[in-house]
Amino acid sequence: MKITSAEFIMSNQDVKKCPNSGIPEYAFIGRSNVGKSSLINMLTNKKSLAKTSGRPGKTQLINHFLINKSWHLVDLPGYGYARVSKSSKAKFQTFITKYFEQRKQLISAFVLVDVRHEPQPIDVEFMEWMGESGIPFSIVFTKADKLKPNALERNVEVYTNKMLEGAWEEMPPYFITSASNYTGKEELLGYINEINLSL
Repeated sequence: MKITSAEFIMSNQDVKKCPNSGIPEYAFIGRSNVGKSSLINMLTNKKSLAKTSGRPGKTQLINHFLINKSWHLVDLPGYGYARVSKSSKAKFQTFITKYFEQRKQLISAFVLVDVRHEPQPIDVEFMEWMGESGIPFSIVFTKADKLKPNALERNVEVYTNKMLEGAWEEMPPYFITSASNYTGKEELLGYINEINLSL
């Protein structure tokens, strides 16, 4: 799939105020500073569609973007470690949970994980919650360009083993990506396109 148009639609903290268009929706979420905005900009061929920042926790709203006039890409706040007050963080977690539990248009989520690091409890716990809640998702390993091929392969294997040790019978679908060199772009967009065609 080639993205020919990507436009910002709205931001808010209330799932009930999200677009009522009924078109398919794909949500991107991950720990703060995982490279989510850079990945979204890479996928959409827009340098500043999603606002990037060196400060963790920049995204603090549910951001809807209309892609190719036919589906929504949703940029969600990062969970954990954001430099915001505890009350703000609690509010983020509440509306993120409500979004996943109430948003009927959501087809699948993409949970972003920095492939340079060993599995983080907060990521594993979040994915377990997604699984228990029956929310379809894939894992997107980011920043693959920062590792040599052997290290990259080893880290993905460590992650797979960690998932299979826990609540998972099989590894969820996953993609290896880099916003810097466009690794994984075609595979990820092709996956979304296949799902859209099957709806």
